[in-house]
Amino acid sequence: MSMNDPISDMLTRIRNAQRARKSMVAMPSSKFKLAIAAVLKDEGYVADFSATADAKSILTIQLKYHQGKPVIDMIRRVSKPGYRVYKAAEDLPSVNGGYGVAIVSTSHGVMPDREARRQNLGGEVVCLVS
Repeated sequence: MSMNDPISDMLTRIRNAQRARKSMVAMPSSKFKLAIAAVLKDEGYVADFSATADAKSILTIQLKYHQGKPVIDMIRRVSKPGYRVYKAAEDLPSVNGGYGVAIVSTSHGVMPDREARRQNLGGEVVCLVS
């Protein structure tokens, strides 16, 4: 079975695992998924992540809960394979009035929207998290 959008699959696995109150979720790994997981960890949305170095690398994300509720309230894909969304630095979306984060793929790597604005970098808006 071929997968058209592995990033949407990653976000859906995270969303479903949190609804099922799982402590961790595993999925096929890629450099782009690792970069997104790193941003989620740096922003405090997931506890930790790791990847195996086998031929079929597996990304494992440890989910984070606060008082029994998932830390990630909303995680949504913005740019899709059939409809890419690119924004300039000044046009990057603000999620929940600055309490959430938009993950942006720029020419200098994957980073949160605040960092992209600070470096005056635009790029592809990958997803929104709050």
